[in-house]
Amino acid sequence: MSAPGLDIGDPHDSSDALTALRHALPSRAAPHYGADHAVLPWAYQGALLAEFARSRGLAPSEWLDRCGVTPGQMLSPRQLLSMLAALQPLARDVGFVVGPLSLPGHYGLASQALQQAGDLRQALRVLCEWPARLSPLLTPRLIETADELVLVWTEANGAPASLQPLLVDMQMSAVVAMAQWLGGGRTLPWTFSFNRTRPRELSQHAAYLGPTLHFGCQVDAMRLPLAAATTPWPGAAPGRPALAAGALTQGADPDAGRRGLLAALYDHLLAEIGGDPSLERSARRFGVSPATLKRQLAQLGTHHQAQLDQVRVHAALYLMTLRGQRGEAVARSLGFNDKSNFRRSFKRWTGMTPGLL
Repeated sequence: MSAPGLDIGDPHDSSDALTALRHALPSRAAPHYGADHAVLPWAYQGALLAEFARSRGLAPSEWLDRCGVTPGQMLSPRQLLSMLAALQPLARDVGFVVGPLSLPGHYGLASQALQQAGDLRQALRVLCEWPARLSPLLTPRLIETADELVLVWTEANGAPASLQPLLVDMQMSAVVAMAQWLGGGRTLPWTFSFNRTRPRELSQHAAYLGPTLHFGCQVDAMRLPLAAATTPWPGAAPGRPALAAGALTQGADPDAGRRGLLAALYDHLLAEIGGDPSLERSARRFGVSPATLKRQLAQLGTHHQAQLDQVRVHAALYLMTLRGQRGEAVARSLGFNDKSNFRRSFKRWTGMTPGLL
């Protein structure tokens, strides 16, 4: 299976740097799914939320009925989000409790592939390769440098702003718990960045994630030294075939590699950076008219320029913070005519200048 991570080349070559970043894109083209597409079996994430509700003594009439969901049905991402939204006011810790129970999970071959990984880096590559099964509401993206791994979380199909912190906390705690369980109980030195202001209460973050928490950042990400991620897990047999991952690659679960619309658009825009990432080109990529794509994005609470700005700021942050490049080289990589235009755009994206960053 081709790895969705990336390999760092010459840190002074901006074109090579973007090529390396694009190596983090999916290794194969896959159809996307929309927010209202029923692609999630109830037995996966739906049953997990229902079991959590039962453990808190919540009857379906108290939360599930208002979602318009019937137990056992196929779910759309929007319906899964509505279930989380209904539980959130009734159980504020739903993200931190459900998260650690969700990976490796019971999602067929994708969960088996996680358990057959030999170390954490291999498991994270599996996680990024099969997001429709393992992380349908947020899309993980793995960046590998010479000495660390960075797991970045981006939107799959949009979510209400009120749910974004819950989703990030849930997915981050899921990865931490999975790594600890499959790693034989070993606590890893994670560093966490959050694209939101610091909450008043951090006890749950500290308990489920650890002490190294940074808020007010431009991206939701978790970082780990590469050496910690490549230490073989207990019971990992050298040369053991990754049977589940191989079966997935051969198409045994064709829906597992699907991506949400916003994740697929992110992939397209990242591939187009430095070229012509226009609405028209994006619409052609998805086989729809510009007006249709514009309407689809509006239904998810966003628009094409906002998605392009997000990809550009993520690429700029990568080039400056992980590659050590200066503004002029970054501006060229992102397709800006001059450094001053890039500087103004970067300040609009982040609220700070490249120099201040």
